[in-house]
Amino acid sequence: MRELPAAARGYIGGTALAAALCTARALTLGPGAPWGTALALAALYALCERIPRCPLLGRRLPERTRSVGGTGWTGPLVLAGVFLLPPPLAALAAVPGALLAPVRFRAATARRIWHAAEQALACGAAAAAFRALGHPALSAPRFPLLLLPALAAAAVYCAVLAALDGGILIAAERHPVRTAWRGPLARGQARYLVHGLAGLMMAVLWRSSYGPPAALLVLLPMCLSCWVFDRCHRERAAHQATIRALVQAVDIKDRYTRGHGERVGRASVMIARELGMAEDRTEVLRFAGILHDVGKLGVPTRLLRKDGPLTPEERRVIELHPEYGHEIVRGIGFLGEARAAILHHHERLDGRGYPYGLRGHQIPEFARVVAVADAFDAMTSTRSYRRARPVPAAVAELRKCAGTQFDPRMVRALAAALHRYGWDPDLVTAADDGPGATRSGNVTPSRAEGRAGDARGAAGPAPEGRGDRPAGAVPEPVPGAAGPAGWGGGPR
Repeated sequence: MRELPAAARGYIGGTALAAALCTARALTLGPGAPWGTALALAALYALCERIPRCPLLGRRLPERTRSVGGTGWTGPLVLAGVFLLPPPLAALAAVPGALLAPVRFRAATARRIWHAAEQALACGAAAAAFRALGHPALSAPRFPLLLLPALAAAAVYCAVLAALDGGILIAAERHPVRTAWRGPLARGQARYLVHGLAGLMMAVLWRSSYGPPAALLVLLPMCLSCWVFDRCHRERAAHQATIRALVQAVDIKDRYTRGHGERVGRASVMIARELGMAEDRTEVLRFAGILHDVGKLGVPTRLLRKDGPLTPEERRVIELHPEYGHEIVRGIGFLGEARAAILHHHERLDGRGYPYGLRGHQIPEFARVVAVADAFDAMTSTRSYRRARPVPAAVAELRKCAGTQFDPRMVRALAAALHRYGWDPDLVTAADDGPGATRSGNVTPSRAEGRAGDARGAAGPAPEGRGDRPAGAVPEPVPGAAGPAGWGGGPR
């Protein structure tokens, strides 16, 4: 707990206290309460959180489907407790599973306490909503009449989790207030409504003449959905592998810029999150940043590694790399808007960029983001002809060029993100290690690096001591994810 900010410790403590008060009310229910049902559901939920493989499919479950909060195949089990139990018992039954669920992040104890507390409050609130709108006794003849109360209870469950998650994002990760609740609400609504219907079916079967064993059969379609989720996860991993292969090809060809694409991708993500972009667009923008220089695969290696100044003809050849890159990724459908960013990331707002000399908002939004990220990383990376600039100096240079070369909105977003989260130039992936990358993670770019963006002054701020680069030429950037993940009730 000590490694967390004081605000986060206070927020977690207050939530845990509220959850304790909610579950303590179970002691007033007396022996007539459905203690056996609560114990059975608590044990099943805890057991399911510790099962590494789906018992019906025999497949290993992705970590994201087994995370705290009943967001995977155990979601209906948690909500069945909401429909079967009084609010205090529903809150209490969710605690053991939340405490036993695997946590792989730092501050594991604090995270377990947090997830148990938010689960207890969400289940208690959902159970109270269900009883306020429905009837405490579940029976098959009343099943259709219970659909609306069940959906309302699932919506309350989702809303409480989203509200608490937004608060912890602000307290623990200093997430912007205006976007703190947008992600959790968007991710959870449809999923929890589906889980609410499945949980209602479990609850009705639990109370029917067939008993709890029949209710457990509802978990079969949830296991199937986990299998589908696993396939989607594998597809996404294949996308990542495709990106990694292209990046490694560029790194091998231009060994001096190893790690540059990864850092530009991280910086682009920082800008996107500061702007409040949706997560799916943020992921595509990360791909754009990572692959923005993939067109170098079409540039002769001798030009990328040339020590002396480039001739005008050689510069024109290097300036073709955005178009080469667009041709390389044209057939990769999942890149979407990233393809336009790869083609236009050397355009300038004043029309002096390349390859097409676009102006202002003619330049795609992703390209304007990547241009700022690219320039920032180039300035803050050590080059063969100059040392890396300090982050404040690089930001000042970006501000100076805003409105002519860079989109001022993107520059402000990067500056705000850097102020909030800082910038660690040593943060490079293991895949970036190798010739050309220092142990500290700083990159020594080739002497030709950045000159591809220098034509007509498109590359950015002028580097010191390089007569072969035009004034106004600027390098490239990449920050990391905004803060530690894993506090929310959704998949981690």
